[in-house]
Amino acid sequence: MEVQVNGLSGHLDEVWDDVGPDSGWLGGKGESWERGPYFVDGLIPLAWQLGDERLKAKANRFMEWTLTHASANGMFGPASNDDWWPRMVMLKALTQYQEATDDARVIPLMSNYFEYQRITLPTRPLRDWGKFRWQDNALSVIWLYNRTGDPKLLELLQLLHQQGFDWKANFADFRYTERITPELIKLSENNGLSDTALATHGVNNGQALKAAPVWFTVSGNESDRQAFRVMVDALDKYHGLPNGMFSCDEHFGGLNPSQGSELCTVVETMYSLEVAMAVLGEAWIGDRLEHIAFNALPGTFTEDMWAHQYDQEPNQVEVSLHSKPWTTDGPESNLYGLAPHFGCCTANFHQGWPKLTANLWMSSADNGLAAIAYAPCEVHTSVQGTPVRIVEETEYPFRNSIRIRLEPEAETRFPLRLRIPSWAGDKAVIHVNGEVQPTPKAGTFAVVHRSWKSGDIVELHLPLEPRVTRGFQQSVSINRGPLLFSYAIAQDWVKLRDHRQKSADWQVYPASEWNYALAVDENSTSTIRTEETAIGQTPFTLRTPGVKLHATARKLPSWRAVDGVADPVPQSPVSSEEADEQIELVPYAAAKLRITAFPVLKS
Repeated sequence: MEVQVNGLSGHLDEVWDDVGPDSGWLGGKGESWERGPYFVDGLIPLAWQLGDERLKAKANRFMEWTLTHASANGMFGPASNDDWWPRMVMLKALTQYQEATDDARVIPLMSNYFEYQRITLPTRPLRDWGKFRWQDNALSVIWLYNRTGDPKLLELLQLLHQQGFDWKANFADFRYTERITPELIKLSENNGLSDTALATHGVNNGQALKAAPVWFTVSGNESDRQAFRVMVDALDKYHGLPNGMFSCDEHFGGLNPSQGSELCTVVETMYSLEVAMAVLGEAWIGDRLEHIAFNALPGTFTEDMWAHQYDQEPNQVEVSLHSKPWTTDGPESNLYGLAPHFGCCTANFHQGWPKLTANLWMSSADNGLAAIAYAPCEVHTSVQGTPVRIVEETEYPFRNSIRIRLEPEAETRFPLRLRIPSWAGDKAVIHVNGEVQPTPKAGTFAVVHRSWKSGDIVELHLPLEPRVTRGFQQSVSINRGPLLFSYAIAQDWVKLRDHRQKSADWQVYPASEWNYALAVDENSTSTIRTEETAIGQTPFTLRTPGVKLHATARKLPSWRAVDGVADPVPQSPVSSEEADEQIELVPYAAAKLRITAFPVLKS
C-alpha cells in the first residue's frame, strides 16, 4: 500500500483531470459519472488503514461535497445525471467512510436516498449498468438495514432483485462458452448496452460474483448459497486463465492464455470474493482470493505503480499498439500507462490492496476470529467485549511460515480459525506456544479453541512445493503455494508519451526468445528446483523476486507471435529437436513480459 501511495493512487487527482478539482463529485463541471466514486472507494481504505493525513484530506473533499449536496427528495450526486449506477459505487465509499470516521451524516443521507430509490424505482427502473450491478446497491442496503432495521429497506431489496439481471439463472444455463465476438453480442447496437453485451462483459461478471452471496443473506435459500460456486466453476471451465482470473478483454475471451483480463475485473473479482467469504465462510474462496491478489493484481502494474495496464495476458510477449487479441478492446489495451484504452481502471484499481488488507481477518459467528488470507498485518478488534490486538508476521507468499501473536487485554476464551489452503495437502503444521497441534485438513479452517492470553504465539507452516497444473490445449503452468510462475522475457521499454509528474505511457518489446516447451511431469515435480532469494522492500520485481524456480526446457521454433501476440499455446505434448536448457521462472507479477502457460515436451 505504501508503494501505491507513492504511485498513482497518491497523486491521481494531481495528474488526471477526471478526478481533479473540476470533478462533478466535487461540484465542478468535469467527469460526473463513475470515476470520482471509483477513486474514493479505494482511497478511503488506503488512507485510513495507513493513517495517511494527506490522503484523508483528498478523500474528505469528495465526502464533504457528497454529504452536503443531497437534494430534498433524497437524491445525491451531480445533478447532470440521475443514473443509479455511479451512486452504487459512492454508497460503497460512504459505508467505508462511516465505519472509518463515525460521521453522523452518512446514515441519514443513505436512509433518505434509499427511500427515494424505493419510491422511484417502480417508474424509473434499473437500466444497463445498474441493472447488471444491482447487487452492489443491495449490499449497501443490507449494510444500512443492519444498523437501522427499517423494514422499508427490505422492500427496496426486493425491488432491486426483481429489476436486476438474474445472474443465478444466467449461470444455471450458461450459454457463453466460446470467445465472444462483436458480431455475436451486436456491439454496434444500442451503444453496446444490449443485455447480451452486458451479460458477457468482464467487469459485470466480476461484480456479479457477489450477487448470490448477497442475495443469500436475504433469502436464506440454499440454492443461492450454491449459485456462487456454480458461477465460479463456469467461468473457470470456459474462460479460466492460469492467474486465477477469467478472460475478459472486454468481453469473454475463452481459455487461450494470450487473451487478457481487465484490471477493473481483477479488483472487482477480489472484492466479490471478499464479500462471498464474509457470507459463506468457505476456505476455498480464500485460496482464489490469494491466487488473484498475489499474481493478477500486481502483475498488471509497473513496480512503482505509476503505470498500469487495461488488459494483462498470462502469455504476454509484447506490450504495444496492436488490435489483437482483444475481443472488443482497442489497440492501447495492454500498454502500461496512465489511462490506456479507457479510464475506468485508472479510477477503480485503488481498492485492490486496501480492501484485501481490510479483509485479511474476519470475525466468526461463534464470537471468534478467522484468518482469511495471509499477509503481514496488525489487527485491533474486540472479542466478546475484550480488546484484542493481533500481530501477524510473515514473508508469505514467498516463504512458508506465518507467526501470529495474540494480545488480548484480559485472558479470553474464543475460537481462532486458520485457513488451510487446498494445495497444502496433509503437510500444514500448526504450533501454539511451541506445542504441535493436530494435523489440519486442507481446504478447511483449522480451529484452535482455547483461552488466549497476551503473548500467546500461533505458528502456521505451509508446504510451498512446486505444483504443475494443466490448462488450455493441455499446457502447463507452475505454482508454488499461491504464487504462479512465469518465464521472464527480456524487456525493452519504449516511452510512448509523457503525462504530468512521473506518469507516462509505455510500450515494451521482447529482447529475448520466449517460445519454450517444458520437460515436466505433473505427477512429480522433483525436476523443478526451488531457489529462495531476497524479497526486497518492493515485492514482485525481477531484481528481488523472492523465489525462483529452475526447470528443463527446449525452444519450440514453430510457436511464434503474430502482430505482437503469442499464438495459442500448441497442443501438448510437443516435440522439439532443440537442445535442453535450464530456464528460470519467477513470480508472475515480476515478469512484465512473460510466458505462463507452456506446452509440454513428449517424454
